[in-house]
Amino acid sequence: MRCWSPLTSTRCEPDRLVSVHPSRFSAASTRAALAMDSTVNEGPDKTARVPAASGSRFREIHLLRGPPQSQEMMIPAEPASAPSSLGPIADQLRLAVAAYLARFKGSSREHTESDLRCYLIWCAERNLDPLAAQRLHLEMYIRWMQETRLFKPSTISRRFSVTAGFYRTCAIDGVLEHSPAEHVRRPAVPAESPTLGFTHLQFEALLTAARQSSHPCDFALVAMLGLLGLRIFEATSTNIADLGEEHGHRVLRVCGKGTKIVLVPLPPAVGRAIDRAVANRTHGPILLNGRGGRMDRHAATRRLRRLAETAGIQAARAHPHMLRHTFVTTMLDAGVDLRDVQIAARHADPRTTMRYDRARQNLDRHPNYILAAFMASGT
Repeated sequence: MRCWSPLTSTRCEPDRLVSVHPSRFSAASTRAALAMDSTVNEGPDKTARVPAASGSRFREIHLLRGPPQSQEMMIPAEPASAPSSLGPIADQLRLAVAAYLARFKGSSREHTESDLRCYLIWCAERNLDPLAAQRLHLEMYIRWMQETRLFKPSTISRRFSVTAGFYRTCAIDGVLEHSPAEHVRRPAVPAESPTLGFTHLQFEALLTAARQSSHPCDFALVAMLGLLGLRIFEATSTNIADLGEEHGHRVLRVCGKGTKIVLVPLPPAVGRAIDRAVANRTHGPILLNGRGGRMDRHAATRRLRRLAETAGIQAARAHPHMLRHTFVTTMLDAGVDLRDVQIAARHADPRTTMRYDRARQNLDRHPNYILAAFMASGT
């Protein structure tokens, strides 16, 4: 069923589901909902009219097109038989969403908004006020992501963490007495990262193909992602002005998650790759696309897939994060201490770094051998 996002004017296409309140589930209402027309009529006043689950009544989601600061959000109207009190409810929900998103900035805010939007759309399809949701509704939301959308456990955990954070903020601000997500059971996330990086030989072949490429930014792209471990948005947002020196080291100023500024030292090979990409330019982005503009993550993904094909790497869907994964796993395979790898990857939690360690179950590295060697004199 087609709908409009409560947060933005982005059109989405969720699965065809029964859009009725959970307390009104019945065979008749299910048949009526599935028989409804799935189209959306958009009027000149930019109001999306979505057929309701009963009769020919319409519920409206009003949208204001504009910058993120001026976007308005309203929950679906209540049935005609209920008192008309949409205005105060919508204002309260709008303020609650704004208060939660104000805790974030930059790309973190965009990703959090996207995950929260999915939950609000799910509530809108069921004529459910998010501020009136109970624990059972959130359990149903998790079950829907598991069984209907077939999301991976890590995706479900991330999206529900946003929902739980929203309700926690509502409880802190006094909008709700307590969070309905407090005792919801979350899916277990696998201990190992599902992302597959490149092997040592594949990484070498990719570096060789990038160095021999006619595009001057290919070598810098692979080096910044695979040898510096930058995230794709960090690499594409760097500028020539971010290059400098610190205590005798050539460094790159990187704006990471949460707009945290870090200085990343540049090994000689990475420095040469960046110099090749910069050439004689004195300002502007380091990485350029084929048209001379700033390279974005989509252009970087296309360049990486072409390089993988040139290098003869059999990867179905190569993407930039595979190089960051390779950065971590190659360091661990080289015997670098886990704490040092965590610092280099800028992971806030060492458990995040441990998820990349494919060989941590290797018995050759079991700490029992280290302890026995340390106590050899007494044994």
